[in-house]
Amino acid sequence: MKKASIAILVVIMLLCIVLCSTKIYAASSSAIDSKTESQLIELKENQAKTIEDYQLKYGSDSYGFVAYILNIIRIWSIPICFLGIAIGSIHKSIIGIRKLDTQEKGRGAVVTFVTILIICQILPLVFAVVVKFQRG
Repeated sequence: MKKASIAILVVIMLLCIVLCSTKIYAASSSAIDSKTESQLIELKENQAKTIEDYQLKYGSDSYGFVAYILNIIRIWSIPICFLGIAIGSIHKSIIGIRKLDTQEKGRGAVVTFVTILIICQILPLVFAVVVKFQRG
């Protein structure tokens, strides 16, 4: 029964993806107006400048790019992990009152997301320390 329901769910999801991803044709030949295009170009230039700053700071293209990616992970891990901790807490405290297996899953989710949050916050610091002391 579980395999059949999973198969049906996968088929429904694939159907939704195919139906929702149809191409939308704009009335004019350009889908983006000049203001939006200038904003996109400005964002791209700002990100390229940030990557160049990291590359200058670390003295290598690869180290600079890794530091840039770690910084993005550090920033985005906070809201994602807080959301995961909240969902795990809901499973642990509210839904887990009646179902003990859900309570254990909630506790496991909270521990997992706290661990991921700590790792994502400390990893850029460890990378910076190792690169700086390794290179002298």
